[in-house]
Amino acid sequence: MTDVILVDNKDKILGFKEKFAAHKNPVPLHRAISVVIYDNKGRMLLQKRSENKPTWPLFWSNACCTHPLKGETYKKAAKRRLKEEMGILSDLKEVFRFIYKAKFDKVWGEHEYDTVFIGRYTGKVSPSPEEAADYKWIPINELMKDVKENRDIYTPWFKIILGKLKN
Repeated sequence: MTDVILVDNKDKILGFKEKFAAHKNPVPLHRAISVVIYDNKGRMLLQKRSENKPTWPLFWSNACCTHPLKGETYKKAAKRRLKEEMGILSDLKEVFRFIYKAKFDKVWGEHEYDTVFIGRYTGKVSPSPEEAADYKWIPINELMKDVKENRDIYTPWFKIILGKLKN
């Protein structure tokens, strides 16, 4: 089983906890990464999360998310997971970090120290069916409109990321 890295709100390591146990309420703060990918037309790559995910299954979100492994840098985790989930490689740039907490249901939730990366990619996307139920490229103006009209189909962290990218 994979462990997540438990941290305080300044990203100081406090310990480790098995990934699924770390997402049961009350969820301890732990490290995460989120990757946002744009193509050369300015569209954003969205992933519809697999129905097998315990948190926010079949919700639309950014290209990929994960938790860094012990000894793994944020950037290495982001590149690894982008390849594993969406089958693509991209140069990535860290753009910001934030902490959020969200409860999915009585059992599952998130409480993450999230490091966000942006990259560019044009080419074939080959999502892993275990990770993604679907994907799409969407123009930013259409995405912003849809998020306003259909907030409940997007993950909570993705809505926060969009708000921060807009500013």
